[in-house]
Amino acid sequence: MGLSNEELERYSRHLILKEVGYKGQKKLSEAKILIIGAGGLGSPAALYLAAAGVGEIGIADADVVDLSNLQRQVLHTTDDIGIPKVDSAAQKIRAINPHVKVNTYREYLYSGNIREIIRKYDFVLDGTDNFPTKFLINDACVMEKVPFSHAGILRFQGQLMTVIPGESICYRCVFNEPPPEGSVPSCREAGVIGAMAGVIGTLQAMEAIKFITGAGELLTGKMLTYDALTNKFRTVKLPKRDVNCAVCGDHPTITELIDYSKPACELKDNGEK
Repeated sequence: MGLSNEELERYSRHLILKEVGYKGQKKLSEAKILIIGAGGLGSPAALYLAAAGVGEIGIADADVVDLSNLQRQVLHTTDDIGIPKVDSAAQKIRAINPHVKVNTYREYLYSGNIREIIRKYDFVLDGTDNFPTKFLINDACVMEKVPFSHAGILRFQGQLMTVIPGESICYRCVFNEPPPEGSVPSCREAGVIGAMAGVIGTLQAMEAIKFITGAGELLTGKMLTYDALTNKFRTVKLPKRDVNCAVCGDHPTITELIDYSKPACELKDNGEK
């Protein structure tokens, strides 16, 4: 089925781009993208993916909107305080673009449900803020062969990379396992500038759009870092896929998902200053 006249007008700025065009817009309208975490990163990503015309967007988050969220989680407003984040997110997505089908998962993702959920999607955005869930998402996506975008923010810094299972290095190839409890400060302890979520979350949406349309180069095999205080973006080349990686290596030792405990807020120091 082709795009309607209303859709042709709505996406007209996409249609004139040779990298997207009608064919690319059709791919977006047929795409299914899952956003795990309707918080700081998931908020801008959801807004831009909805505006871009992604046909089906899943939102997974078990929390309700809290006053302290509003400094960075732009999907939600003061009137949303106390309601489930997935409901608030769905309302905003539908308000932006009624053509988008929204699936909500108001539940914590763990080893017993994540694979069943992510296998329904073409691409996953990791918008979570803790190491245990990031490793869970990586391992589940590798096992299900679903591409995903990893991102993390803390203070005035952010990072992201894209993983294509079977082709590129995975998150566990780089970081191996979650850091010891207490070794990395939480967002609540260290803080995060709100606009950082907008910068990195929007870049995640861009990676998803590029993957679906086939435009440009993805952040596979490399990590993009951003320091807001110095206005510096850096692309760090990562090693090749680790053939001894416990989950994506030639002889994986992790064949079942692991539920790590005691979440710690994301951003691991990779040595770049």
